[in-house]
Amino acid sequence: MRVLVTGGAGFIGSHVCDRLLKEGNQVVVVDNLVTGSLENIAHLAGRSDFSFIKHDVSNFIFIPGKVDVVLHLASPASPNPASPYGYPQLPIQTLKVGALGTHNALGVARAHNARFLLASTSEVYGDPEVHPQSEDYYGHVDPVGPRSVYDEAKRFAESITMAYHRYHGLDTRIIRIFNTYGPRMRLDDGRVVPNFICQALNREPLTIYGEGLQTRSFCYVDDLVDGLFRCLMADDHLPVNLGNPVEMTVRQLAEAVNRLTGNGAGLTFLPDQRAPADPQRRQPDIRRAREWLQWEPQIDLDTGLRRTIEDFRARL
Repeated sequence: MRVLVTGGAGFIGSHVCDRLLKEGNQVVVVDNLVTGSLENIAHLAGRSDFSFIKHDVSNFIFIPGKVDVVLHLASPASPNPASPYGYPQLPIQTLKVGALGTHNALGVARAHNARFLLASTSEVYGDPEVHPQSEDYYGHVDPVGPRSVYDEAKRFAESITMAYHRYHGLDTRIIRIFNTYGPRMRLDDGRVVPNFICQALNREPLTIYGEGLQTRSFCYVDDLVDGLFRCLMADDHLPVNLGNPVEMTVRQLAEAVNRLTGNGAGLTFLPDQRAPADPQRRQPDIRRAREWLQWEPQIDLDTGLRRTIEDFRARL
C-alpha cells in the first residue's frame, strides 16, 4: 500500500512509519515540524519507499500519485502549559489541525477512495466522571476551558470523520489514544514520563505536584502501534480505546523511574500546580479492543521504561 501519514515526524507517527515500511508499504509523510522533528525520521531518509513533505495540513493537501491509506496523526499533544510544544502554547494551531487538518486529510482519502484512520485521544472524555472510561461514555468536557482547544478539536475530528463515513461512505477508523510513552519523545515534551526520566538521569529529585495520587495508565509505543494496525485492518468504524488498563499513581511511576535509573535523589513534593481540569484519574476500558481487535498491551512498564531511559540517555 501507499500510505499518507500526517504528523509522521512526531513521536508516535515516526514509529508508525517504521512499522509501515517494515511490512513493505510505501510511506509519504506530511508534517510542518511544529512539534515533530526530522531527527525522528532521519534514519528513513534516502529510501526509495519513503518521502517527506514539509507542509501544514491545515492548508489544502495535494499528494501526487495513488494513495491507499490516510493515517491522520498530526496534532500537538502535550497538555503542559510550560512546554513550547504543548497545545496550551499552540491553541489556534491545535484547533486548526483538528478541524481544518482533519477535513483536508479526509478530502485526500475521499479523492483516492482510500481507507482513513483518525488518531483521536482519551482527552475526548475530559475530566471523567466514569471510571474506567469506555467508548460509549460521552465525556465531561469544559468547552471553553484552557484544555478545550485540544479536547474539542479532537471531538470535532471524530464527528467529521463519522460524517464522511455516513454521508460519503468513506472507509474510516477512529482510535482513542491513552497515555503513550517510548523512545523519540521530546526531552522537553513536558509530560510526566519525559520529565521524570530527564530529572533522574541528571540525578535530580523527581518533582511531584501535590501528593502524586493522580493516576494514569501508561502504554508503550510499540503496543500502541500494534493496536493502530489491528484497527486499520479491522472492519469496525466506531471509536476504539487503545491504552494500558493498568492504572498507577504518578508517585508510583516516579519511584519506578528512580529505581530503574539508580537515581538516589528521591522525590520532592511541591504545591499542586497542575493545569485546570487536569484529570485526577485516567484509565481505559479496552474491552472493545480485546473483542474487536484481539489486542491488549504486551510490554510491561519496567521493560518499556528501560527502553525509553536508554533512548533518553543517548540524547541527553
